[in-house]
Amino acid sequence: MSVPVSESPLNSCHQALGARMIPFAGWNLPVEYSGLLSEHKATRQAAGLFDISHMGQIRATGQGALAALEVLLANDPAKLKDGEGHYTFLLNDHGGVIDDLFLYRLRPDDFLLVVNASRHAEDLALLSKQKSNVSFVGSPGSTAGMALQGPRAPAILSKLIQGDLSNPSIPQRNHISNYTIAGHLVLVGATGYTGEEGYEFFMERKAGPKIWGHILATGKSEGLLPCGLGARDSLRLEAGFPLNGQDLSPEITPVEAGLGFFVDLTRPRPFLGRTTVEAQKQSGAPRVCIGIQGAAGHPPPRHDYPVFRGDQRIGVITSGVPSPTLGHGIALALITAPAPPCGQDLEFEVRGRRVPAKVCHRKFLAKR
Repeated sequence: MSVPVSESPLNSCHQALGARMIPFAGWNLPVEYSGLLSEHKATRQAAGLFDISHMGQIRATGQGALAALEVLLANDPAKLKDGEGHYTFLLNDHGGVIDDLFLYRLRPDDFLLVVNASRHAEDLALLSKQKSNVSFVGSPGSTAGMALQGPRAPAILSKLIQGDLSNPSIPQRNHISNYTIAGHLVLVGATGYTGEEGYEFFMERKAGPKIWGHILATGKSEGLLPCGLGARDSLRLEAGFPLNGQDLSPEITPVEAGLGFFVDLTRPRPFLGRTTVEAQKQSGAPRVCIGIQGAAGHPPPRHDYPVFRGDQRIGVITSGVPSPTLGHGIALALITAPAPPCGQDLEFEVRGRRVPAKVCHRKFLAKR
C-alpha cells in the first residue's frame, strides 16, 4: 500500500525552478535544483534558500502553557524571555529522544514549537495530554516555512525588511520577531541548520509562494540560490548537527548524542526522562557520539556502516556524507564508551571491506 505524500505550499515554485523532487518524512520536497555541490557552495559562501514547510509548527497558549512545557521539555522554557528561543528535547521516560525541536517564547503565555515533520503527530498527541489551562494547536501543511542561510543572509534580510518602519532591525541570534515582507506578516527567527548565519521564516500558507519568489529576487545580487535536501544534509553534518531518526532516536539519549548541555538540570521541577539523563550526566553514558574523518580517495562513510577498532566492532555510523568543503568523508558514529581520542585510527566497513578513518571533533568545520 502506497503511503500518501503531502505537497509543500511552495510546490509550484519548485516545479517552476525545475527542482528534482523526492518523498521525505511524508512530504514531496526538492532534493536539488542546480546540483548539491553548487547549492552547498552557495550557502557556505553567499546564501541558500530552503523550503522548511514540512517542519511542524505547534502553538502552545494559555496561562498553563509554561508549566506544561516545563514538565515536558529538557531545556528549561522558563529561562526564555519574550522573543527568545532555544534548542530543546522532548524525551521519553527512559531519556530517549522523541524529538529535538526549537522553542520560541512569543509572549508570556504564547510559545511556538518548531518540530520535525516525522514527529509532528506524536509530539502533538503527547503535548495535548497536558490539560491544565493550555492549548496545543498544530496542523501540518497549514503554514509555509523557509530558511535563508549563509554569510550574506543578514544583508538579504535587511533588504527584505527595509520598508518595515515598525521593526527596522534584523533579529539577534536565537530571537524571533514579526516583520512585514512583500505585504505579508512573517515571523522571522534567527536560527538554522547549516552552521551559517541564518533565519527561518514562518507565514500563512497562501503567502508562501509570493514570499519565496520575493526572497530569491532580493537575494539574487548577493549570490542566493534555491537549495534542496541534499545540500541541507551535507551542510548540517559539516556543522555537526544531528538528524532526528538517525543521530537521535527514542533509543538514544541527548547525553549519548553529545548534546547533554541542552538538558537543564539546575531546575528542581521533574521532566520526562530526567532520571536517566541526570544519571548519565553524573556517571557517564554507556555510549558516546564521536566524529569520524574518512580519507581522500576512499569510499565515504554512510549511515548504518559498522565501526571497528582493530578486530572489535565498537559501534555504528549514524550519519555520513562526502564533505564538499573538506574533500573527504565525514560521519557521526555512536560507539561504546569511552570515546577514543581525536586522531585515533578506526575503520568502517563497506560491503565487507574495511576502510581507514580517524576520530575527530564532531564539528567538522571550525567556527560552525
